[in-house]
Amino acid sequence: MSILAGFEEKLSIIPQKYKEQDEKELIAIVERVKKNLGDRLFILGHHYQKDEVIQFADVTGDSLALSRVASEQTKADYIVFCGVHFMAETADILTSPHQQVILPDMQAGCSMADMANLQQTEIAWSYLTEKFGNTIVPLTYVNSTAEIKSFVGENDGATLTSSNASKIVQWALGKKERILFLPDQHLGRNTAYELDISLEEMVVWDPIQEKLEYEGDYEDIKIILWKGHCSVHQNFTVKNIEALRTTHSDINILVHPECCYEVVQASDYAGSTSFIIDKINEAEKGSKWAIGTEMNLVKRLIDNNPDKQIMSLNPYMCPCLTMNRIDLPHLAWALESIEDNKPINIIKVPEEVQNGALAAIGRML
Repeated sequence: MSILAGFEEKLSIIPQKYKEQDEKELIAIVERVKKNLGDRLFILGHHYQKDEVIQFADVTGDSLALSRVASEQTKADYIVFCGVHFMAETADILTSPHQQVILPDMQAGCSMADMANLQQTEIAWSYLTEKFGNTIVPLTYVNSTAEIKSFVGENDGATLTSSNASKIVQWALGKKERILFLPDQHLGRNTAYELDISLEEMVVWDPIQEKLEYEGDYEDIKIILWKGHCSVHQNFTVKNIEALRTTHSDINILVHPECCYEVVQASDYAGSTSFIIDKINEAEKGSKWAIGTEMNLVKRLIDNNPDKQIMSLNPYMCPCLTMNRIDLPHLAWALESIEDNKPINIIKVPEEVQNGALAAIGRML
């Protein structure tokens, strides 16, 4: 939940009755409300959601794809986003003013997005522009707050996804000499390296220490990486890969580019969530795969592909804790509140923040 922009969002507490109802009762609530509201309600489900929630999604996908789908639902008065806070913000930015975007649990945040706030970014920008002048284009992963998207948009930058990161980085380097890449250092490093930018041309900005982690010639710097990461993908290691290759010589290692550079380099394939899903769906029968991404998605891929041997790259991996805050009780509560004309957990991004964020998203699109 954003606190710096003074977003007028009230943290509502789920009534105890929803926690006490059994699964059949909760399912009945969701099905009833969906039927009663019809086209006035549209439910979005991110790939990382639990099966108990994803089964009711009208569309499943990654964060930006779902927001774009939301913007096309002109008949819907209510967009219920089963994901995390920054995703619901993006949906609100892209939908019409009369539509209300609802997040079933306001505490469903994103640790990566929280690693870059507006105050930190303004301090970094002041320092970097003083040192490098007007040579930097800011880029932000869509896994960031609306405030960061707005800052980037106001400074002639753009958003990007793990699917189009290479294209956006190339676009930015065609405009200026350097990039400030927020907030995931791993996606930034992996993308830049893929474009033949050497590790020596990349530097990390530490927002806590407020300094560059670099001792070389500043003139050589092309990519300034924000010191942020995904708490899920950071837990996949080279040791995980080495252990599996020892016991399964014919296994394919497939990871998300939010994993660290060393893991991506040691893997056979790396790509976005959509890339991972497509790769598994198209794989040969009987092939072996170890996947380095969120556990709910890995389990779903296992269930949907019984003809292949699929496992998590890290056998001790847990699902994304913040994504998992959206559960069946919270979904039932959110939908019943709409039915009662007292919707809770409405995500509303201030107009002044929306304008800059729309500029950043628009440049990407």
